Amino acid sequence: MAWTWPWPRKGNGAGVRVETKGGAPGGFIAFQAQAEARWTRRDYAALAREGFMRNPIVHRSVRLIAETASAIPWLLYEGAAEIEEHPLLKLLGQPNQRQAGATFFEALYGHLLLAGNAYVELIEAGGDARELHLLRPDRVTVETDATGWPVALDHREGSVHRKMLLGAGEGGGALHLRLFHPLDDHYGFPPLEAALMALDTHNAAGTWNKALLDNSARPSGALVYAPKDGGNLSDEQFDRLKAELEEGYSGARRAGRPLLLEGGLDWKAMALSPKDMDFIEAKHSASRDIALSFGVPPMLLGIPGDNTYANYQEANRAFYRLTVLPLVARTAKELSAWLAGPFGEGLRLWYDADRIEGLSSERDALWKRVDAASFLTEDEKREAVGYQPRGLG
Repeated sequence: MAWTWPWPRKGNGAGVRVETKGGAPGGFIAFQAQAEARWTRRDYAALAREGFMRNPIVHRSVRLIAETASAIPWLLYEGAAEIEEHPLLKLLGQPNQRQAGATFFEALYGHLLLAGNAYVELIEAGGDARELHLLRPDRVTVETDATGWPVALDHREGSVHRKMLLGAGEGGGALHLRLFHPLDDHYGFPPLEAALMALDTHNAAGTWNKALLDNSARPSGALVYAPKDGGNLSDEQFDRLKAELEEGYSGARRAGRPLLLEGGLDWKAMALSPKDMDFIEAKHSASRDIALSFGVPPMLLGIPGDNTYANYQEANRAFYRLTVLPLVARTAKELSAWLAGPFGEGLRLWYDADRIEGLSSERDALWKRVDAASFLTEDEKREAVGYQPRGLG
């Protein structure tokens, strides 16, 4: 048998006859393939819209981290000595005329969590008057020099472009805070992007639930017409019956209304199969993945299942230690290095852990252990818990 078609005729005239089709020339080819899922785009606007503005888990996670971190008070040190009054502390208390310190840092942490980047501009207003302003991440582009090092920020709003040099010098400057990105040298990686599949799954489950309430999203039952004479409904009867069902019995407000049937009509109820009901667990699983990407214990968000902490207090301490404090600490170090020029070398910002209510139990336990240490002097005990010796106070 030859492998090429049409097969050639044999010499004696015997062979396979090529079959031809009659009719008008033409035809079609049908392809069938599994459809691919559609995912949310990976830019700041899409993540903010589909995540923070539409998804309750993302919204609460970002707000919980940002509000908790922005409420932690700042401390300022010069060497080992704490400074209680300083222009830098005043600037962080009210960065500009529109925002107080807590509001400013809440927005800064929100930018970091949703975009992986946060941009701060320092404006010198003359003398000791300074202001800090946040730049929206989707309006900023990092500019590099000939060797590829970032040197400036290009801020665009409409047709207006402004360029700000990175660093802080005379006349101001800019700071770029970013989360670690393994494949990008200049921009950060947002935590929500790692949970993008979970975000779309959770949003799709919510849309499915809404459609289920509005339109049942599946046949809740079948209306069977079985007359004795074996006839069928006319087009007019079918359209009228369909209109009555949609107007009188569909929607959440009409759920449970009794159905009045005429002769020959029978209602066959349908129920969700276990496979159909599995979307509920899929939604909970997506919620846990989103919370995991932000570092928020699911227990704090009211997500059922996989509560690995013994109680709420333990989960709250883990939230502070593993998520909030590392974020505040890296921000304090970046601000210290950036503002050292305008405010003087040797200044160091840090957070006041003693005024964090969520860590009060840890603080009480530390004080008890230090107080029970009879081999330490009073000044050594004060230094062990973060206070200055009495001779330096």
